[in-house]
Amino acid sequence: MEAGNQTGILEFILLGFSEDPELQPLIFGLFLSMYLLTVLGNLLIILAITSDSHLHTPMYLFLSNLSLVDICFSTAIVPKMLMSIHTENKGISYMDCLTQVYFSMFFPILDTLLLTVMAYDRFVAICYPLHYMVIMNPCLCGLLVFITWFIAVMTSLLHILLMMHLTFCRDLEIPHFFCELTQILKLSCSDTFLNSALIYFMTGVLGVFPLIGILFSYSKIASSIRKMSSSGGRQKAFSTCGSHLSVVSLFYGTGVGVYFTSAVTHSPRKVSVASVMYTVVTPMLNPFIYSLRNKDVKGALGRLLSRVASCL
Repeated sequence: MEAGNQTGILEFILLGFSEDPELQPLIFGLFLSMYLLTVLGNLLIILAITSDSHLHTPMYLFLSNLSLVDICFSTAIVPKMLMSIHTENKGISYMDCLTQVYFSMFFPILDTLLLTVMAYDRFVAICYPLHYMVIMNPCLCGLLVFITWFIAVMTSLLHILLMMHLTFCRDLEIPHFFCELTQILKLSCSDTFLNSALIYFMTGVLGVFPLIGILFSYSKIASSIRKMSSSGGRQKAFSTCGSHLSVVSLFYGTGVGVYFTSAVTHSPRKVSVASVMYTVVTPMLNPFIYSLRNKDVKGALGRLLSRVASCL
């Protein structure tokens, strides 16, 4: 294979999870099932929110965006892997790999920022309930959504622009099931200092600071809940925050798990398995968490399914 970043001739090889041909049907079936559950579950959440006027509130606007992001994140990774298994062709072109790198950064950044915005929404709703609709007005909600998408677009684009200046030679095998940025950088013959520095900087800015914001919001929420006199008010506050807090814990827990797995092990296979948690499992579980723990979403889903059943 020729060295260099010439898109017409450069191709990477995604090694996936296993070379064992007997395991391929099992892996294919497992990931196909998880992908279909992810798309169906998140699509139902979006349809339930858009079809129910009671859910046309800031909280559910952000939730519908989160569900859309989860569908797109899985779609950016899983179908290509399924196609590779089905056709027994592990090759991926330079441009396709570049696209996958872009979206594998873009959607997790969006997830992080949307979860932070949702934490702020819950903070305003519980700590300033009388001013909630004034503060979380449609203009502010639209602006917050726009800012999250804009930051994700620009950050991912910056990574891609730096990556396009790299050259690649010799071993073009990626020990992963998708084109992950850090794995690509290991294959480069060029100096990747700027790329690595940007990764660490953006991880700090877009990973740590949003987490601090979420923790701050929930510390204020917890303080407000303790001051509530009625048990009913406390229970309602906990129910509105419980599903979001579960999703935040799952998202950051899997992210930290992947980070420590890659830090303590030199086995790319183990890192790939750990990456499944945040790329496939988390987007699949999010709609179940919201539908099971949130009475409003559960009720909207019930009404939606009843309307669908009556039309059949």
